[in-house]
Amino acid sequence: MTTTARRRPFGQNYAFVVAAAIFLSLLAAAGLRAAPGVLILPLEKAFGWDRASISLAAGIGIFLYGLTGPFAAALSQSFGLRKTVTLALLLMAVSTGLSAFMTTTWQYVATWGVLAGVGSGAVAMVLGATVVNRWFVARRGVMMGLLAASTATGSLIFLPGMALIADHGGWKPVVITVSLVCLFLAPLVWLLIPERPSDIGLKPYGAPDDYEAPEPMGGANALAYAFQALGRAAKTRTFWLLFLGFFICGLTTNGLVGVHMIAFCGDRGMPEIKAAGLLALMGLFDLVGTTASGWLTDRYDPRKLLFVYYVLRGLSLIYLPFSDFSVVSLSAFAVFYGLDWLATVPPTVRLATEAFGERDAPIVFGWIAAGHQLGAATAAIGAGVIRASQGQYVEAFVIAGAAGLIAGAASLMIRRAVPKPILA
Repeated sequence: MTTTARRRPFGQNYAFVVAAAIFLSLLAAAGLRAAPGVLILPLEKAFGWDRASISLAAGIGIFLYGLTGPFAAALSQSFGLRKTVTLALLLMAVSTGLSAFMTTTWQYVATWGVLAGVGSGAVAMVLGATVVNRWFVARRGVMMGLLAASTATGSLIFLPGMALIADHGGWKPVVITVSLVCLFLAPLVWLLIPERPSDIGLKPYGAPDDYEAPEPMGGANALAYAFQALGRAAKTRTFWLLFLGFFICGLTTNGLVGVHMIAFCGDRGMPEIKAAGLLALMGLFDLVGTTASGWLTDRYDPRKLLFVYYVLRGLSLIYLPFSDFSVVSLSAFAVFYGLDWLATVPPTVRLATEAFGERDAPIVFGWIAAGHQLGAATAAIGAGVIRASQGQYVEAFVIAGAAGLIAGAASLMIRRAVPKPILA
């Protein structure tokens, strides 16, 4: 352990410095995953690619973003959290930077779909769960809400800036900007994040004097452990209900709204920058909504919270295509949807921790989050196909809305384990 890793200011409060560094990393990864929504129209103009082909790269990237999660969680425990996140940020920087030289769709799929998908997948919601379980005992719900909010906030608040860059300079300045941001964050993460609180003589924030952290995995095989944790979890009803809910969560958020909302608004005559501003508004309110959801999760039954979130989300998606698309109605939708965007994460993490324990929970949540991104990929590709064949997005939004109602019902079917005390 280096001197830099041993000496840290703020005492027990250094946990919040770690959380802040992870928050920024999650913002960058989410901004990367949101960029394809801005690139759809510029790539159509620059290369003449059809929307289904462009959506394919976005769908593959979203899917790998989720699939990488459980392996990244296991890798963080065996190879090291700091190394995993730093290397992931470097992969994101290199892959998006290389895309500046692309000329064909397969190159777009390779850089933004495959490489960036894997890199950003290691810096995703499962990373937030790993850090919260490792660095916090008190305020876990609030901190998980804050870190989860960053994934949607990053996706949405950067969109107006990226849309403005694309409007003035085309697609290439957008990909270069994303690459430089990731490159800047890699050394910052390496310097600020110790591996564990014990490495700098600390206990997790809010831990009692007799707190004993789970033993590190040491040299355990990350791939094997990820599948072992899945095998244990897959035998339970709770896992599959949480997986179904998160599949629908992804389908109704970043897969549909995140990727296609700008193009949907364009079909209805709204300029790209203005539509991106609506998504930015969602991002700002997501920060409030998901953090508040963490606070509520520390105090109320997470199953009932999930029911409310999913049902209200489903009804709003069914309503949207039939609204008048005025500034007032779209702004109201943006505020509501922002509050609800990733409010599902803190209750889902809480239920996973209760059901599978502190050691397995981040990895199991990684598999559940893979369901989120599988649903998002389904919506990203499916909505593109529907738009190409039907000439409109109405069916895609109605289907997603109906799925939200199903997720709400599934949440109430979860049998909650007897919760272990988690300080508020």
